[in-house]
Amino acid sequence: MEILGLSLAMFVLFVGFGLLIGVLFGFFGMGGSFLVTPALLVMGYPTRVAVGSGLAFVFGTSVIATLKHRDMGQVDYKLGILMIAGTTAGIEVGKGVVLHLETLGMAGSIISVTYVVLLGGIGAFVTYEALRGGDNDGGIDHDAADEAVDADDIPDIAKKIQSYNVPPMISLRGGVSVSLWLILAVAFVTGLLSGFLGVGGGFIRMPALFYLIGVPVPIAVGTDLFEIVFSGGLGSFLYALDGGVDLSIVLPLLAGSAFGARVGSAATSIVDEDDIKIYFGLMLLGGALAVAVREIGNVYGIDALNTVSLVLILGSALLVSGAVVYSSITALRADGQSSSPT
Repeated sequence: MEILGLSLAMFVLFVGFGLLIGVLFGFFGMGGSFLVTPALLVMGYPTRVAVGSGLAFVFGTSVIATLKHRDMGQVDYKLGILMIAGTTAGIEVGKGVVLHLETLGMAGSIISVTYVVLLGGIGAFVTYEALRGGDNDGGIDHDAADEAVDADDIPDIAKKIQSYNVPPMISLRGGVSVSLWLILAVAFVTGLLSGFLGVGGGFIRMPALFYLIGVPVPIAVGTDLFEIVFSGGLGSFLYALDGGVDLSIVLPLLAGSAFGARVGSAATSIVDEDDIKIYFGLMLLGGALAVAVREIGNVYGIDALNTVSLVLILGSALLVSGAVVYSSITALRADGQSSSPT
């Protein structure tokens, strides 16, 4: 039995993988391209199809998750549009750097090392910061998205950036006021890294919105998703023109993620904010390890390490998404017990 040209087993696999990525996508505001694309490559799909189909999946899922975050008031459209402008310019510069490195024959090795170091570095930093400040025992209240952020909840780096009063100043959701030029600078740098690494950049932008600009984590997630709608849509369109989008891959992935993304988005209003940051950090560390293993396999010609890399990607995604769902259920049960009459 075949569905969309796929065997039933492969179709079910893609639907399940989409469900898994959808939970993580809605929860973290990440495009998921660093999970989907490597998985398709290891499964034997051509690079163009793997990248193009991954971007198309990211675009579809981002629309679903953004709508959910919008319903919960977790999207700052003003910030999102400014970030789109800055990252677009940064992506163009990043692509130029890659083209120059390709002429020198150094692009592959430098990008791979940068990817692993950046992914692992951000993951370690976010996890450390969350564990160090993990004394917050309350969940995220998405109904308070328009309220002023407690100064104690703003990272020191963001406080420093917000202290530079360079007109014009932009008021963001959560009572945050930041210079327009600083927002564009952060957007440009994240776009530069995104264009250089060839990924959606959600794992860069989401922590940048929180740690550098100082917006609350739920709004950082929702706004990042809003931006991915545009970047993912443009990327998938360009690849589709060259036949790089395989709908037999994208449709079952989207079928699974349609439910998973809404579950992940809803979980951001239930799970403790420090838990979000811890899960996010562990997710990036797992991804960095998987990419490192894959690159070692490519350098030394050990095909078995590609399979190990795929197992690490799927395993870390499964563990983290399971932790998200478990934490959500635990929080809901605790809330129900506290509100029930004694």
